[in-house]
Amino acid sequence: MSDDPSLSRAYALETPDDSVALYGDWAGTYDTDFAQASDYILHEQVARHFTLIGGFGPVLDIGAGTGLCGAALAARGITPIDGTDISPEMLQVAGAKDIYRDLFAANLLDGLPVPDRPYQGAVSSGTFTTGHVGPEGISPILATLRPRAWVVLSITAAHYAAAGFEAELARLNPHIDDLSLTKAAIYGPGARGTHAQDQALLVAFRKR
Repeated sequence: MSDDPSLSRAYALETPDDSVALYGDWAGTYDTDFAQASDYILHEQVARHFTLIGGFGPVLDIGAGTGLCGAALAARGITPIDGTDISPEMLQVAGAKDIYRDLFAANLLDGLPVPDRPYQGAVSSGTFTTGHVGPEGISPILATLRPRAWVVLSITAAHYAAAGFEAELARLNPHIDDLSLTKAAIYGPGARGTHAQDQALLVAFRKR
């Protein structure tokens, strides 16, 4: 895949190798070419919601990318923060921001190399979306958490409906409490183009 990084290319991803290639290409310019240019605000929505429901650290940022959500958490006093992403190049950018205690590259669907369930919270912004991760990614997150840990996952509304998240959350019901779904804008008022009005669901729950 040699074409320029773009949101359309991101939504067309099919394999983990596709993700590694795209985000490796995009890492150096993601914050400016995508986040700033499109008035992307979903990471702020996730961090704000995690704070409002009483989340606290240590927290794991799933699909940390260049550290946008980590920075939003840190600005709200949530620490310490660890991050994981499938793209080592994205994590290099995140690491330069001095937000994270630890960063590690991993494919969420292969499980996360985190022993002893050290986290009291987990967040994810922009990872549960078309072409990326489906409902099968929730259980590996639960495996990293202490009992009563808060989780906030952004899931694009169309992906939530199409990919079977409702059924998976019902299956996980014996293992989670306080489930809520809150609508959130993905982009701010400065956004233009096909996806400017796209919505996400902030799916929040506690590990039982």
